[in-house]
Amino acid sequence: MKFPKGFRGGAAAAGLKKSGKKDIGLILSDVPCAGAGVFTRNLFAGANIAVCRRHLAKGTMRGIVVHAGQANACTGTEGEKVAEATAAAVARLIGADPAEFVVGSTGVIGVLPDLGRIEAGLKSIAEAGLSPEGIEDVGRAMMTTDLVPKSAEGTCRMGGKQVRILGLAKGSGMIHPNMGTMLAYILTDARLPRPELRAALRAASDASFNCMTVDGDTSTSDMLVALANGAAGNESISAEELVKFREALTKVCQSLARQVASDGEGATRLVTIRVAKAKSAADAKRAAMAVGTSSLVKTAIFGRDPNWGRIACAVGYSGASFDPKRVSIKLGGTRIFAQGRPVAQDRAALAQYLRDEKEVRMEIELNAGAAEATVWTCDFSYDYVKINAEYTT
Repeated sequence: MKFPKGFRGGAAAAGLKKSGKKDIGLILSDVPCAGAGVFTRNLFAGANIAVCRRHLAKGTMRGIVVHAGQANACTGTEGEKVAEATAAAVARLIGADPAEFVVGSTGVIGVLPDLGRIEAGLKSIAEAGLSPEGIEDVGRAMMTTDLVPKSAEGTCRMGGKQVRILGLAKGSGMIHPNMGTMLAYILTDARLPRPELRAALRAASDASFNCMTVDGDTSTSDMLVALANGAAGNESISAEELVKFREALTKVCQSLARQVASDGEGATRLVTIRVAKAKSAADAKRAAMAVGTSSLVKTAIFGRDPNWGRIACAVGYSGASFDPKRVSIKLGGTRIFAQGRPVAQDRAALAQYLRDEKEVRMEIELNAGAAEATVWTCDFSYDYVKINAEYTT
């Protein structure tokens, strides 16, 4: 997999992670880009979030710097100075304006990143050279408790040209986006005005990352940033082509969301929850998210226990409007609850389904309307507790 036309990337080990692995990545566009972003709504947002907002508001962008090990959150004005200095460091290396870069950081909250190590890491990347094939290196440099890097790509046609969309994401714990995602970057060689890119990104975010949860905690560092450099050469965009671009972008983001949920800390199963026949889309999402964030549901999945009572309970307290006597629940395509009551079921077969399938599917019909929503989550295992109990020790 390569970056879209005009983008290059690379990574280095700067000593920001205790592991000594690659921990700083750089993505650069050969030409100025339109940029857009959505960010965490956590009031303790990382210092770099404020810097990224300012930079994106100024106009064109050239690239992204991302480092792992320290979240640079709750670090006060010193944290913003480090983020600004990081952008300035890469700008000096390539002869650009510091305001043309966004800076992402992830890791332990309350620790100020070591600027000297960041600058040395960026210098190492520049000396080694950036590559159109540097996707996995950048993806690994973003990782904290992730087990694998995450990427997805899509294509569509605009102005007679094929354009590519590439997405990178990191995330494993502290995952319950209320904007975009933990750290996610979208790169496209399409030519798009900023307003259209921003609108497409928000719509894609709502249909993907905002329909995902691992543990119900909205991170301080969440950002989803998109850059469009126009290197594909499309000169025009029709309304129909813009719709196709949005659809392709949404599919890329949904793939990344599924990968993040599947790689949740300690997870053994991806769980897809579809709520249908709801009174409204908001009600459908409320019900699906209630199930997806239920610790009791998630531990039951890990224990291979087809406990429909936990699912029904979560739907009941979700705040969605429905008549409990009309609700239906399926697990793996098998109806386990209908008309407000359990139905006869082969519990041994259902338990075997939970043991055998890497993706557990739930379908819940509220029978209150025609709206629906899908949410992705994962199970809770013993390892989730262990990972987070020992996170800073």
